[in-house]
Amino acid sequence: MASQEYWLISAPGDKTCQQTWDKLQAATSKIEKPLSINSKYQLPDLKVGTLDTLVGLSDDLVKVDGYVEGVTRKLTQYMADILEEQKDKLPENMKVSGHDLQTYMSKWQWDHAKYPVKQHLRSIQVTNIDADLKVKSQAYNAIKNTLQSLERKQAGSLLSRDLSDLVKKEDFVLNSEYLSTLLVIVSKSSVNDWTNNYEKLCDMIVPRSSKKIYEDNEHALFSVTLFNKVIDEFKHHARDNRFIVRDFKYNEAEVQAGKSEITRLEADKKKQFGPLMRWLKTNFGECVIAFVHIKVLRLFVESVLRYGLPVNFQAALLLPTKKSSKRLREALMNLYRHLDSTANTNLDIGFEIPGVTTQQGDYYPYVYFPVNVDFSVAN
Repeated sequence: MASQEYWLISAPGDKTCQQTWDKLQAATSKIEKPLSINSKYQLPDLKVGTLDTLVGLSDDLVKVDGYVEGVTRKLTQYMADILEEQKDKLPENMKVSGHDLQTYMSKWQWDHAKYPVKQHLRSIQVTNIDADLKVKSQAYNAIKNTLQSLERKQAGSLLSRDLSDLVKKEDFVLNSEYLSTLLVIVSKSSVNDWTNNYEKLCDMIVPRSSKKIYEDNEHALFSVTLFNKVIDEFKHHARDNRFIVRDFKYNEAEVQAGKSEITRLEADKKKQFGPLMRWLKTNFGECVIAFVHIKVLRLFVESVLRYGLPVNFQAALLLPTKKSSKRLREALMNLYRHLDSTANTNLDIGFEIPGVTTQQGDYYPYVYFPVNVDFSVAN
């Protein structure tokens, strides 16, 4: 999903809020080359309270806003993590009430079932989701990390990797009182040297007992059978000739146990993936719903603080069209400049007023909040 930042704005109502909406549409959307795609946001009759209450609520909502956005990004990142090689499927899993993000944003309505207007406006929280994510991710990660650790042991250089999955029972002389089979790593440049000379490294090596079991890009794995009494001498001479004897004893029960452990972990991971992915998708949607409602609450509070009572303003969500942000800002300034004759897009007032200024200190005569719903990008 391409990174798109919406503009959530409000402007005071004219004789009616519909007139405010119509003027906004005429200035930005209903022109030959639209500057933005606009959605009309209808807010419910929220409790206003006292001025002190609104100022306090404004401060609280800033904190809740940042927290909810953070949890939403965590969910998105973890979805991407467990999708692994299928990260390209992330956007299709980022649904809100069955809709993609752009559709949800454009068709947003206040969810009275989740957030009754009689409840306190501070009641929008996602703390439980954050706590549950920690528990669920820890359980899944434990399986994933153990599996990856076992898989790493079965990969990499012959000098260090687990050899259990490369050898067979038939490669060894087992249960002999006098003979043992060793595994030797030989660089590919020295294979001929090994083949021609391994029997000469010491006495009591079984003739023609060496067999190549496996090779990678750099080394080959050979077996060799010899009498137990010369094992130490053989290792000494092998080291002098840069042949590396791996410390390995074939144990069929351990080999089968290792294979069974990987099979079990793969099955457990697959079993947990489905329910975990469904939980992530469901709670991603819940967090986005909370995120947008908090943005709308912030818009409501700042609009009342800005425009005063009685409540009379129109909220709208604008999606700037490609390469039109600057011209859209100019169009909004021309439309709403009369609300504050001191307004200037380049006026740096030196501090931030929520809903009125951006983080850069630019001041607008209308209430404005940026809304970035590209949660897959680190913020």
